[in-house]
Amino acid sequence: MSGEQHIQGQNEVTQGFERFFGKSDGVRVFFAPGRVNLIGEHTDYNGGYVFPAALTFGTYVAVAPRQDGQYRFRSLQFEAQVDTPVDQVEYRKEDDWANYPKGVLAQLLELQRTSGDGQGAYTGADLVYWGNVPNGAGLSSSASIELATALALSTLAGLKVPMLELVKLSQRAENRFVGVNCGIMDQFAVGMGRQGQAMMLKCDTLDYNYVPLDIDGYKLIITNTNKRRGLADSKYNERRSQCEAGLAGIQERLPGLSSLGELSVQEWERVKDAITDPVVANRVEHVVREDDRVLRAKSSLDAGDLATFGELMNQSHESLRDLYEVTGFELDTLYAVAREVDGCIGTRMTGAGFGGCNVSLVREDAVDAFRQTVGERYTARTGLVPSFYVCDIGDGAIEI
Repeated sequence: MSGEQHIQGQNEVTQGFERFFGKSDGVRVFFAPGRVNLIGEHTDYNGGYVFPAALTFGTYVAVAPRQDGQYRFRSLQFEAQVDTPVDQVEYRKEDDWANYPKGVLAQLLELQRTSGDGQGAYTGADLVYWGNVPNGAGLSSSASIELATALALSTLAGLKVPMLELVKLSQRAENRFVGVNCGIMDQFAVGMGRQGQAMMLKCDTLDYNYVPLDIDGYKLIITNTNKRRGLADSKYNERRSQCEAGLAGIQERLPGLSSLGELSVQEWERVKDAITDPVVANRVEHVVREDDRVLRAKSSLDAGDLATFGELMNQSHESLRDLYEVTGFELDTLYAVAREVDGCIGTRMTGAGFGGCNVSLVREDAVDAFRQTVGERYTARTGLVPSFYVCDIGDGAIEI
C-alpha cells in the first residue's frame, strides 16, 4: 500500500467526518482491504481450500467515541444514515449498508457478554466510511466494511481482540445478522492479508500459510463486468444447499466424511454414483476438482511455473461455468475475450459469480493491449463498459 493511497483515504473520511458531525478532533482512522481470490471458488463453505490475497484498495472508517450509547453510521457513498442505541442493535432492511457494521457491533457485544471482558466499554461512537472497493463487484466490499468496523470499535473500546477472532465474528455478523450464508474466506483474507503474499487457507480447520506471489514480468488485472450483483439475492444459498445434499448422499457411503473439502478426487470417483441428481453431482464434481486445483496452483507457484498456474485459472472458470453454473453471460464473455489476448496466460471469474469481477494474469508488456482489446470486445458483445484495476497485494486490516 502506498502512503499516498492511505493519505487520500484518511483525508476523505476525516473531511467527511467533519461535514457530518461538525468536528474531527479525536478522530481515529482504520483501514481494511478488499480481496481477490486467485483460485478456489465456492470451496470455502464446503470446508475446502482457497487461495485469496488482500488488495491495496479497501474501506476507510473515521471513528470517534461517544458516551451516550449511540452509534451513528454515515457513508460518503451510500445515502442511508443510521443511528442505533447500543441496547437496540437490530437488523432493519431499510438500514441497507449499515446492517454490516451493525452486525459487527452486535457480535462484539455478544463477545463481551460471553467473555465478561470490558463491561461498559461500548459507550457509543460516530463512524464515517469511505471506500474504493467497487461495491457489488465481488471483491468483498462487505467483508472490508466488517473488518474495518470490528478493528475500530474493539480498539475504541480499549480491547485487544486478536485479528483471527475479529475475522470469525465478522463472518458471524454476515451469517447471522445480514443473513448471507458466506464462508470465512473473505473475512480471513481481509483481516489476515500480507503484502506481496497470497494465503492458502483450509476453511474448515483455518490452517493457513502465506505463499509469496512471485509473478515478475506479469501483472494481476481485475476486470469488473459492471453488472451489479447482490449476494444475498443471488443463488448463493441455493448452491450451498445443493452441496449439503451432495455431502449427505456421500456420507451414506463414507460416514466419517465431515465436509466435501475432505473428499479427494480418487474417493469422489469411487463414490460418485451415490448421487443420483445430476445437478447435485455437478456441484460436488466442481468442489472436489477445484480443491485439487488449489493444491496444484500452490505447487506450480512454488516451482515458478506461471504457465501451469494460469492454465489452472482457466480450468477453474470453465468448471464454474459448466458444473457450478455461477458465471453468466457477462463473466463468460469477459473470459472468452481475455483468452483471445496474447500475453494473458490465465483468467477466471472471482467471487460468488452472477456478475462481479474476473481476475487475469497478464504479461507486463501486454497490459495496455489487454485493457484496450478486452474493453472493446466486451462492450461490443454486452453493451457494458468494464473497469480495469491493475492490482498489488497488500496488508490486512490496520489502524492508519
